[in-house]
Amino acid sequence: MAHWLMKSEPGTYSWDQLVRDRKTEWDGVRNPTARLHLKAMQKGDECFFYHSGDERQVVGIMRVTREARPDPKDPAWVSVEVEAVRPIEPPVTLKAIKAEPSLAKMELVRLSRLSVSPVRDEEWARVLEMAKG
Repeated sequence: MAHWLMKSEPGTYSWDQLVRDRKTEWDGVRNPTARLHLKAMQKGDECFFYHSGDERQVVGIMRVTREARPDPKDPAWVSVEVEAVRPIEPPVTLKAIKAEPSLAKMELVRLSRLSVSPVRDEEWARVLEMAKG
């Protein structure tokens, strides 16, 4: 199983909305590198849900329930279906991630504008440890 991080502005689509909806089509991604990551996702992969914008924090865990297919809004791009798994409480902020030396190579830190990125197993484990305090 691979791990990923997927960003959304809370005003556009938030963790609370995903929890209410239970699952959603993760569409609207318009970056070639992010598209490659969406295409690489497999059913069962887990993803951090990251609130971008003013919040800048990991707030939940999602699971991929359907692999990539043409984006319903633009078939030149792709989308996946994800479901809510559980919240990250307390959320792990970007500031805390940047302050953690073992996360210096994390794509979230290195390629901050990328909306979908892979997360290495050791990074996944460390972020979860940070959430526990």
